Amino acid sequence: MALVLICGQPCSGKSTVADCLKRTLQSQPSLDRNVRVVDEPSLHLDRNRCYADMPSEKNLRGVLRSEVDRSVSKDSIIIVDSLNNIKGYRYELWCLARAAGTRYCVLYCDVEESFCKAWNKARQEQGELSYDDKIFEDLVRRFEKPDSRNRWDSPLFVLKPAEEQTQESSSAIVEAVSFLTKKIDTKSRDMCQLQPTIATQTVRASETNSLYELDRATQDVINTLIDAQAQGYGGLLKGVSLGEGLPTINIQRTVGLPELRRLRRTFVKLTGQTSLSGPPPPKDAQSAKRMFADYLNQELGTT
Repeated sequence: MALVLICGQPCSGKSTVADCLKRTLQSQPSLDRNVRVVDEPSLHLDRNRCYADMPSEKNLRGVLRSEVDRSVSKDSIIIVDSLNNIKGYRYELWCLARAAGTRYCVLYCDVEESFCKAWNKARQEQGELSYDDKIFEDLVRRFEKPDSRNRWDSPLFVLKPAEEQTQESSSAIVEAVSFLTKKIDTKSRDMCQLQPTIATQTVRASETNSLYELDRATQDVINTLIDAQAQGYGGLLKGVSLGEGLPTINIQRTVGLPELRRLRRTFVKLTGQTSLSGPPPPKDAQSAKRMFADYLNQELGTT
């Protein structure tokens, strides 16, 4: 249903926002979707170790991205409680939401560095989860602030935890919940929902074998046509039979292998493109041969 990114400097109140948003969503009587928070602790990851160097940080983002990819769907709301400090990474997560056809938004904890530093120091003194000073300074320096003009940062809801306590009545929380739970008429298009494109859609797993069958079946048809023409010694054929239950291919002229290969490539390409935006390709060889035979008859102008 939705992917929500919590974005902000280290120790800027992101986990508090994520927890508040989750509780507010779960309290909505009209919401029957599962709400889940994905963060480092839930994946048993230590933040100081994960941000100790660039390879470790890259691995952390990969783990979080994989978990989001597995979890995001039209039946759940996934809240990513992490720094989400790199705009390129936010774009990658936005692409996952678009591929899944779900809603997407960003909640930004806008807090000055001095407050974040003081909160991190207090956590260190109290023995709570905190960042090492060196890691904290590095993360603050590299933070890329979200910009609502970017598709992957929009819609953007801004909170200021240093100025007001984060609670269910906070304006950003109220606006985000309204956006995530907005009902639409069944006949209307959900404008809040990202629309997948051919570039972002994942090919259905069941289509792997279907495309293999399509490739093999069309090649069998080509071989049958070439053999039939060879046996005719260059004469015209009344029709080439592909077998019981399949249409006859009627060719009134000699059709060379290069032309048949070109027609086959075009047919396979068209069928593959159709499968991404509509019905899947034929699931068995017989259906594939029937479709290809009809296509050849049409292209060769004999129907």
